Formats: sequence, C-alpha cells, structure tokens
Amino acid sequence: MKKSLLALLFGGLGIGITEFVMMGLLPDIAKDLTISIPQAGHLISAYALGVVIGAPVLVAIAGSYPPKKILLALMVMFTVFNGFSAFAPGYTTLFIARLLAGLPHGAFFGVGSVVASRIAEKGKEAQSVSIMFAGLTIANIIGVPLGTYIGHNYSWRFTFVIIVLVGLLTLLSLKLWMPALPATKNRDFRKELDFFKHPESWLIIFMIAIGTGGLFSWFSYIAPLLTDVSGFKADSITYVLVLAGLGMFVGNLIGGKLADRISPAKASLCLLLAMAVALFIIHYVAYNQTLSLIMTFLTGAIAFASASPIQMLMINSSKGSEMLAASVSQASFNIGNALGAFLGGLPIAAGFDYTSPVWVGTLMALTGSAFAWMLIVRSRKLAYAS
Repeated sequence: MKKSLLALLFGGLGIGITEFVMMGLLPDIAKDLTISIPQAGHLISAYALGVVIGAPVLVAIAGSYPPKKILLALMVMFTVFNGFSAFAPGYTTLFIARLLAGLPHGAFFGVGSVVASRIAEKGKEAQSVSIMFAGLTIANIIGVPLGTYIGHNYSWRFTFVIIVLVGLLTLLSLKLWMPALPATKNRDFRKELDFFKHPESWLIIFMIAIGTGGLFSWFSYIAPLLTDVSGFKADSITYVLVLAGLGMFVGNLIGGKLADRISPAKASLCLLLAMAVALFIIHYVAYNQTLSLIMTFLTGAIAFASASPIQMLMINSSKGSEMLAASVSQASFNIGNALGAFLGGLPIAAGFDYTSPVWVGTLMALTGSAFAWMLIVRSRKLAYAS
C-alpha cells in the first residue's frame, strides 16, 4: 500500500470514529446531560449538518491550492473542533461543537477521493478510493467500540480526546507521506457549479441522501435496539459494534472491486436493494440474539459496500468538477445521516419500540434504489441518443 493512501486512511479513521461513535454513546451522553435519547440523536444530525455546510463551502474556499495543503488545513479544523467537543459543558455547546467538527468531513473525503483516484493504477481507481474509506471501517472495528467502552465505563469526553490524537497522527502522516500534487490550474469554480445543472447529478444526490439514510435510521439507535429489544447487556454493545465494523470492513473491500468490474450505477442499485431487504429482516429477528448478530454483520457489510461505487459514480459523472462533486457526495451521505437519525427517532418519540426505525430505513433504502434505477434508465437513453 502506498504511504500516501495510508495517510488518507488515517484521516478516514479519525472521521469514522467521530461520526459513528455517537451511536454507541447516545445513552451515556443522554444520561450525563440529562436529555432524552431522541434529543441526543440530534447531536448526530448536528455533525451531519456541519458536513453538508462545509463540503461545498470549504471546497470553494480552497480554490486552486495544492491538494496536500487543503488536506492539512482540513485536518487541523477537524482536530481543533473535536477538542472543543471534549470540553463542551452542556447540550447546546456540544451541539455547536459537533456541527463545527463536521465542517471539514465532506471536503476531506472529496479532495481525498480525487487524490486517491489520481495516484491509483489504471483500472483500480475505485479500489484506491476504497482504501481511504477503509479508515471508516477500521474505525468501526476498533475506534468506535473502544470509544464506546471508554464512554460507558469512564467518560464520553475521553473518547473525543482519542479522536484528537488520531487527528494529530493524520496531520503528521499527511505532512510526511502525501505527495505534493500540483494544484488545479485556471480553476473556475463558477464553471464547476454547472455540475448542479445536470439532472444526473441530482438523481445521484437524492439516491445518496435518501438511500443511505436507511443505514442511519438503524445504526443511529443500534445501542438501545440491542439492549432493550435483543436483550444484550450494556457492556456487550462494544463487542457487537466490533462485529458491525468487521462487516463494514469486508463490505468496503467487496464494494471497491465490484465498482471496478461492473458499472458503479448498477452496483449502487443492487446494494441499496440489498440494504432494504436487510433492514426489513432486522425488524423480525431483533428479538433473537444470534440472528441479530448475523444481521448486524451483514447489514454493515452491505451498507459500506456501497461507499466506493457511489463515490466513483459521482466522480465519473462530473468531468471538470470532480473535487466539488466528490465533496457533494459526502454532503449527501450526511444528509442521509441527518435524515436517518431524525426520521428514525420520530416513531420512538411517538411511543413505538426500538425496532420501529428500521421500517423508516427500509423505505428510505427502497426510495434510494428507485433513484438509482432512474439514473440507469436515463443513462441508457442518452447512450442510445448519441
């Protein structure tokens, strides 16, 4: 593995921990700050909102700076704002800190995806991008369970200290290993905004924002689902999250190869349909611990198998606007994060049990697959027309 890709992997690791550890920490944060579980879920939405705001804005501000400088600046922001989260005295300040911590997320993955595809061997672009996203999966194998364990047994604030340390490691590795790729010459950001004029771009955005929201409807409330429905002890959640992370790791590797072998659009359609089926099954097997563990692994694998195909789909459809499009892709993922956490919390707030969010997730994944199908149909019509 190229050291430059390893630097991007470290960045993905830190971002993955701060994004996903909140799911395991919800009960602990809610108890510590004396708020409800659904209200604590809004902290997930706050981070996602930060990603949505930061992705296009920071890419625009970055302008024509070299990618290495952009990545270093984004990781400085990430590290500082996660440090603020560790010392937030109350719910409001933590909400603001989470929003600020999300600002560099989308831009980092957007710029990182373009860099990874540029330094990849021909025909292995998606696999190269998947190495960066492997940081997210490793976060769910090691970082998120560790952060959940520390948060449950000591303090959730210590978890954010670990995230800061990972941010510092990423800064060092980017400084030492990332090649000084040239900046984009004569970049015209206004022209890049033409990306939003194409119907295909909006089909992909809606596919990501709604379809991947199905994952977050389930994963945002996985801790209370496992304890209150499946009957796992609170101390066992750490190990179940490791299992979910292993599934994500395996799925990410499969997704990268799948996107290089078949079209990213077809891969996205198949995986969103598979996610809908998996979430549907979870509703009926959540009361059985063994089947619940199996579905936790499979659902994690299916969800993260879609990451690389979707990212390459966005990059391939945005010639001349790749960096903006890749960051918008991450913003769309986090719109799905916010929507999933918010909509998944509605039936809980209405008095339904913790299996109810997966119904929301199933509908969201099916809707996302419908947009993927429309994209494929439109692409075929354009191909025939030409």
